[in-house]
Amino acid sequence: MFGLGTIINTVLVILGGIIGLFFKKGIKDRYEKTLMAACGVSTIFIGVTGTLQGMLTVADGKIQTQGTMLLIFSFVLGGLIGEFINIEKRMDNLGEKLKKLFHAEKDNKFVDGFVNTSLIICVGAMAIVGSIQDGLTGDYSMLTAKAVLDLVIVVIMTSTYGLGAICSAIPIFVYQGGITLLGHFAGNIISDELIGYLSYIGSALIFCVGINITFGKKIKVGNLLPALIIPVVYVFGKYVLEITHF
Repeated sequence: MFGLGTIINTVLVILGGIIGLFFKKGIKDRYEKTLMAACGVSTIFIGVTGTLQGMLTVADGKIQTQGTMLLIFSFVLGGLIGEFINIEKRMDNLGEKLKKLFHAEKDNKFVDGFVNTSLIICVGAMAIVGSIQDGLTGDYSMLTAKAVLDLVIVVIMTSTYGLGAICSAIPIFVYQGGITLLGHFAGNIISDELIGYLSYIGSALIFCVGINITFGKKIKVGNLLPALIIPVVYVFGKYVLEITHF
């Protein structure tokens, strides 16, 4: 049964949020600041590691880079598209609506918790690759492993940000579920090359989230999300050129 991985992931995100709320009740400000810094630094290193795994290769005993121009074009063009659509503001508006729905108007961290946690657990390599695997073959093992990691992340994020972090279960269900459906119906159209590109660009976005958590909101990561569209266009364009013999 394809899609089971996303269901497991969503359930564990909610469970992690409930556990995090329990810890938040007795947490002191100094512990909260330390946890925030820990979340930020950890997220930075997760993003850096995933990005370098996709961009660094070893040939003839030398370390070489690949995909640099694609990363630059993805972020620049994706950022322009995101700014035009203003995705960040739409995510904030969704957070505000959820804030009212859960009667948390006095919670100043609700929206930040929702946006930051959603971005961390949604745009990484495991979310993309695992969802595609689940859709293609019904293998949800990677998403199950990711679900356990997300549980820990959401426990920490909820203990720091509060209820808003739990609401990240909504975008994770929609995002991963959508990729799983795409993988199921698109089949072999999705190449290993494209999966690799999406993975390291997604990891670069996670790095940006880590910057925001550690140093305050410096980067509109939501507006950079269309960067994930550019590799799709690039790979599809290469495919068209190949079959038309240009």
